[in-house]
Amino acid sequence: MAESKQEMRKPVFTKVDQLRPGTSGLNVTVKVVDSKLVMQRGPQVRQMRLAECLVGDETGMIIFTARNDQVEMLKAGTIVTLRNARIDIYKGSMRLAVDRWGRIDVETELPDFTVKEDNNLSLIEFELVTVVDG
Repeated sequence: MAESKQEMRKPVFTKVDQLRPGTSGLNVTVKVVDSKLVMQRGPQVRQMRLAECLVGDETGMIIFTARNDQVEMLKAGTIVTLRNARIDIYKGSMRLAVDRWGRIDVETELPDFTVKEDNNLSLIEFELVTVVDG
Protein backbone atom coordinates (compact mmCIF):
# COMPACT_ATOMS: atom_id res chain seq x y z
CA MET A 1 0.00 0.00 0.00
CA ALA A 2 1.33 3.38 -0.95
CA GLU A 3 1.42 5.97 1.78
CA SER A 4 -0.10 9.28 0.80
CA LYS A 5 1.67 12.22 2.36
CA GLN A 6 -0.43 15.29 2.71
CA GLU A 7 1.54 18.31 1.56
CA MET A 8 1.62 21.27 3.90
CA ARG A 9 0.52 24.40 2.12
CA LYS A 10 2.51 27.53 2.80
CA PRO A 11 0.19 30.10 4.37
CA VAL A 12 -0.80 32.99 2.15
CA PHE A 13 -0.43 36.33 3.93
CA THR A 14 -2.76 39.25 3.33
CA LYS A 15 -1.96 42.95 3.74
CA VAL A 16 -4.33 45.10 5.81
CA ASP A 17 -5.49 47.15 2.80
CA GLN A 18 -6.72 43.92 1.15
CA LEU A 19 -9.08 42.98 3.99
CA ARG A 20 -12.76 42.82 3.00
CA PRO A 21 -16.05 42.27 4.89
CA GLY A 22 -17.15 38.66 5.26
CA THR A 23 -13.73 37.10 4.70
CA SER A 24 -12.16 34.47 6.93
CA GLY A 25 -9.16 32.15 7.01
CA LEU A 26 -6.88 35.19 6.86
CA ASN A 27 -3.19 35.25 7.78
CA VAL A 28 -1.85 38.70 8.52
CA THR A 29 1.19 40.12 10.32
CA VAL A 30 0.48 43.40 12.11
CA LYS A 31 1.94 45.78 14.66
CA VAL A 32 -0.18 46.88 17.64
CA VAL A 33 -0.48 50.68 17.61
CA ASP A 34 -2.83 51.04 20.57
CA SER A 35 -4.89 48.84 22.91
CA LYS A 36 -7.91 49.83 25.02
CA LEU A 37 -9.72 47.55 27.45
CA VAL A 38 -13.41 48.12 26.68
CA MET A 39 -15.00 45.49 28.92
CA GLN A 40 -14.06 43.51 32.00
CA ARG A 41 -16.60 41.54 33.97
CA GLY A 42 -17.10 38.42 35.99
CA PRO A 43 -15.17 36.86 38.90
CA GLN A 44 -11.36 36.91 38.83
CA VAL A 45 -11.17 33.23 37.87
CA ARG A 46 -13.63 33.27 34.92
CA GLN A 47 -13.22 36.87 33.91
CA MET A 48 -14.44 38.04 30.52
CA ARG A 49 -12.26 40.75 28.98
CA LEU A 50 -12.54 42.57 25.67
CA ALA A 51 -10.06 45.04 24.19
CA GLU A 52 -10.11 47.05 21.00
CA CYS A 53 -6.61 47.10 19.55
CA LEU A 54 -5.62 49.32 16.68
CA VAL A 55 -3.31 47.16 14.55
CA GLY A 56 -1.76 47.67 11.17
CA ASP A 57 0.99 47.20 8.64
CA GLU A 58 2.64 49.38 6.02
CA THR A 59 -0.62 49.45 3.98
CA GLY A 60 -3.17 50.48 6.63
CA MET A 61 -4.82 49.92 10.03
CA ILE A 62 -7.86 48.12 11.41
CA ILE A 63 -9.36 47.49 14.85
CA PHE A 64 -8.66 44.00 16.22
CA THR A 65 -11.08 42.71 18.86
CA ALA A 66 -9.00 40.90 21.50
CA ARG A 67 -10.77 38.54 23.91
CA ASN A 68 -9.57 37.25 27.30
CA ASP A 69 -6.00 35.83 26.97
CA GLN A 70 -5.51 37.68 23.68
CA VAL A 71 -5.60 41.01 25.58
CA GLU A 72 -2.17 40.38 27.19
CA MET A 73 -0.61 39.42 23.85
CA LEU A 74 -1.68 42.60 22.06
CA LYS A 75 0.28 45.33 23.80
CA ALA A 76 1.26 48.54 21.96
CA GLY A 77 4.44 48.09 19.93
CA THR A 78 4.13 44.30 19.67
CA ILE A 79 4.27 42.62 16.26
CA VAL A 80 1.91 39.64 15.96
CA THR A 81 0.97 37.14 13.28
CA LEU A 82 -2.74 36.35 13.19
CA ARG A 83 -3.58 32.98 11.64
CA ASN A 84 -7.04 31.96 10.47
CA ALA A 85 -8.42 35.40 11.37
CA ARG A 86 -11.74 36.72 10.11
CA ILE A 87 -13.46 40.02 9.45
CA ASP A 88 -16.55 40.86 11.50
CA ILE A 89 -18.78 43.88 10.95
CA TYR A 90 -19.54 45.78 14.17
CA LYS A 91 -21.79 48.84 13.97
CA GLY A 92 -21.15 49.07 10.24
CA SER A 93 -17.34 48.92 10.37
CA MET A 94 -14.80 46.14 9.89
CA ARG A 95 -13.14 44.46 12.85
CA LEU A 96 -10.43 41.83 12.69
CA ALA A 97 -10.83 38.87 15.08
CA VAL A 98 -9.28 35.49 15.87
CA ASP A 99 -11.62 32.89 17.39
CA ARG A 100 -10.73 29.54 18.94
CA TRP A 101 -9.98 28.09 15.48
CA GLY A 102 -7.24 30.67 14.88
CA ARG A 103 -3.92 31.49 16.46
CA ILE A 104 -1.95 34.54 17.53
CA ASP A 105 1.85 34.40 17.56
CA VAL A 106 3.90 37.18 19.12
CA GLU A 107 6.82 37.78 16.76
CA THR A 108 10.28 38.50 18.14
CA GLU A 109 12.36 37.77 15.03
CA LEU A 110 10.51 39.94 12.51
CA PRO A 111 11.90 43.36 11.57
CA ASP A 112 10.08 46.42 12.87
CA PHE A 113 8.00 48.37 10.38
CA THR A 114 6.04 51.61 10.27
CA VAL A 115 2.25 51.39 10.26
CA LYS A 116 0.43 53.46 7.63
CA GLU A 117 -1.80 55.41 10.02
CA ASP A 118 -3.74 57.46 7.46
CA ASN A 119 -5.61 54.43 6.08
CA ASN A 120 -7.85 53.12 8.90
CA LEU A 121 -10.19 50.49 7.42
CA SER A 122 -12.33 50.50 10.56
CA LEU A 123 -13.38 54.08 9.74
CA ILE A 124 -14.99 52.96 6.47
CA GLU A 125 -18.70 52.37 6.96
CA PHE A 126 -20.32 49.35 5.34
CA GLU A 127 -24.02 48.93 4.75
CA LEU A 128 -25.74 45.57 4.61
CA VAL A 129 -27.49 45.38 1.26
CA THR A 130 -30.05 42.67 0.56
CA VAL A 131 -30.04 41.55 -3.07
CA VAL A 132 -33.34 40.17 -4.34
CA ASP A 133 -33.37 38.21 -7.58
CA GLY A 134 -36.32 39.33 -9.66
